[in-house]
Amino acid sequence: MDASFSSGIQADTEEQADSYDRWFRAKVQAAIDDTSPGIPHDEVMAEMQALIESKLKKGDAD
Repeated sequence: MDASFSSGIQADTEEQADSYDRWFRAKVQAAIDDTSPGIPHDEVMAEMQALIESKLKKGDAD
């Protein structure tokens, strides 16, 4: 019997689907409960832009 995860991934059994669901919900709840400071959006975007530019430069060097 195939069971599907909410993401559309197929599980072989209902037990696997239930196990994944419990794991996923625990991860989400842990993120909700996390009291550590978040990272500002602008900081993340600047880091990602630097990473992209670094990867592009490495591609130009090849």
